[in-house]
Formats: sequence, C-alpha cells, structure tokens
Amino acid sequence: MKIRNRNLLSILLSLLVLTVSLPAVSHAQEAAAPAAAEKAPHKNKTLWTVLKEGGVMMIPIGLVSVGMCSLIALGFLTLRRRKLVPDDQVSTLRKLFTEGDYQAAVEYCRQNPGLFTDAVYTGLLCVGQGKEVTERAMEDTLAKGIAGLATRNYYLNLIGVITPMLGLTGTVLGMMGAFSTLGTSGIGDPSALAGAIGEVLVATASGLFIAIPAFTFYYVFRNWITAATAYAEDHINTLFRGMPYQDMDGIYFGTEPIFAAAPNWIGEQPAAAGGLPDAEPSVS
Repeated sequence: MKIRNRNLLSILLSLLVLTVSLPAVSHAQEAAAPAAAEKAPHKNKTLWTVLKEGGVMMIPIGLVSVGMCSLIALGFLTLRRRKLVPDDQVSTLRKLFTEGDYQAAVEYCRQNPGLFTDAVYTGLLCVGQGKEVTERAMEDTLAKGIAGLATRNYYLNLIGVITPMLGLTGTVLGMMGAFSTLGTSGIGDPSALAGAIGEVLVATASGLFIAIPAFTFYYVFRNWITAATAYAEDHINTLFRGMPYQDMDGIYFGTEPIFAAAPNWIGEQPAAAGGLPDAEPSVS
C-alpha cells in the first residue's frame, strides 16, 4: 500500500513539473522567434537585383531580348498589309492602266518601290515579250520580295529557339555552383542551397519569357505576309487581265539600256557542229 502511494506521489510530482515547464518553454520560443527574425530580415529584391542573380548568361539573353523588341517593332511598321500594298498605289496604277499610260505607270513604280509596285514594274518591262514571260517575271519578283520579308521575320523564330537554350545553359552553370555550395557548406545550411537554386531559375525563366513573345509574333507576322501576298496577287491579276499583248510586241517601256543583241553571225552561213559559224581563214 505504501509502494502504491509512493508511485502515485511520483506521478503527481512529474505532472506538476511538466505543467510548470511548458509555459516557460513556450515563452522561450516566442522570445527566440523575434531574435531569429532580426538575424534574417526579409529583403525586397528589385527587378535589376533578380536579373543580376541569373549569372553570366543573362548578358546574351539581354542582348537577344533587345533584338527581339527591335524586330517586333520593325514588323509592326513594315509588315502590315496597307504598308506592303498601299491603297493609294493600287488606285493610282489602276487609273494609269485604264488610261493606257503605261510609261507613266513604269515611272510611278520606279519612284515608289515596294512589294506590289516592284512586281508591276517588272511586268511592264517584260510586257513586250508576251504574256508568258511577263507573268513569270512578275511571279519571280514577287517571290523574291516575299523571301526577303520572310527571312527577316525568321529571326524571331530563331530567337524563340535559342533563348530557352541560353536559359538552360545558365541553369546548368547555376546548378554547378549550387552543388559546389552544397559540397562546401554541407546539407546543414539549406538556406545557402536554396539561394543558389533560386539564382538558377532566373536564367530559365528569362529565356522562356523571351521565347514566348518571339514565337507569337513570328507566326503573327508570317500570316500578315501571306495575306498581303494574296492581296497583291489579286490586284496584279486585275491590272494585267486585259493587257493587249499582241499590240505590244517588241515594245519596251523601261529607261535602262538593253545590252543583249542578236548574234552578229545571223544571216551568214549555217553554223558548224559546234554551234558557231566556221571562222574564216586569215589572209596573210
């Protein structure tokens, strides 16, 4: 009976000590929390600070972003349909074609170069050689102009491809630094490892932020070029639909000299097997 009373007394004393110690521990934790907060104050990072944390690969990524912005601005200024095929050019050439003043139309196209006027200019220069030659020349000129516009626009696609690669390269370099930090400080300092990993993700995110608008505007501008090309082809076909090629045989509206002439041996004896007339022996 005495043993049971001693056990009960020891249990009561243990509960009393635990009850008294719990508030003291909680107060100690509350007092330590502000101290820890004072040791690691929260810092608000600026955008420039975050970009600098991305590492050395942020330099080429920044240069590529400047090029992307320039290409997008240039695309808005030059790749619109009203810029490639202006309405005033269409109406002016339609009026000149209706009046039959093709020489004035040639001068107008020469003074106002562009995707539409260059094709019309080439067609008017070749109109004296027949319908087939004229149409082929205009198709080639139009295709050449489209290729130039598409080549410049393709750089946006190139930027959209390489910027994630640049970001991935920055990620690999940052991970190398993170593992180096882990090997130096050990796993007992997770804050250092977390900071290194945070720097790694900056380069990756920057590459994606540039690639997304680059791809977007590449396809937008490509559709603009396609629509402008179809619009130009429709108006070119309208202008040359009733062209009297039979009445313009041999006519040349250009001002540039033509250097190609008929061979000087035409009208002489038939050519030899080699394709040229036999040379007359020299008289000594």
